[in-house]
Amino acid sequence: MQNTFNSTGQPLVRLGNFFKILCAAALLAGIASTARASDPTGIYGFVDRVVFEPGDAAPERVQVWGGFALADAKNRDAYHDAARGYLYFKLRPGEETIAKKEWADLKSLAGTGQIVAFGSRRSTNALTLRKADAKAESPDVYPIGWGLTKVKDRDYAPIRQLVRLRDQKADAKQPPKKSAQ
Repeated sequence: MQNTFNSTGQPLVRLGNFFKILCAAALLAGIASTARASDPTGIYGFVDRVVFEPGDAAPERVQVWGGFALADAKNRDAYHDAARGYLYFKLRPGEETIAKKEWADLKSLAGTGQIVAFGSRRSTNALTLRKADAKAESPDVYPIGWGLTKVKDRDYAPIRQLVRLRDQKADAKQPPKKSAQ
């Protein structure tokens, strides 16, 4: 039997097997890209400013101002429409150190326009995105998740909404008066 060679000197039989493997890999990649698991992220957002209460030295509560898309507790793949306002959090007993580190990270990102993912969908059932003129009272428990993750602008509904919102002129209102705790 005579071997037929291509221009690189390889037998065509070997190239045929390589081609089959390449096609199978492309098919699997296509299937994997269309099937995705539910999104575990609780909050996508960008941060305009962070206000620690009662102060920066030993915060017990935090106001995180910016634009946010909160996870929809009723649908594991959906998010509420992105909107501007502020999230008001308090510490969860036993998780103070982790929360304070994440709060410091949020403060370091304030004003940069960087979109971040934080919190866990499982722990964001009762979060409230407050309007700029809402009084700061009854803070939500800060939802510890997998830390903060910087998110690139991409074709994903909550991210697209946040990019549009971020690019609009920000509301220049000052933080509301602190409530007595």
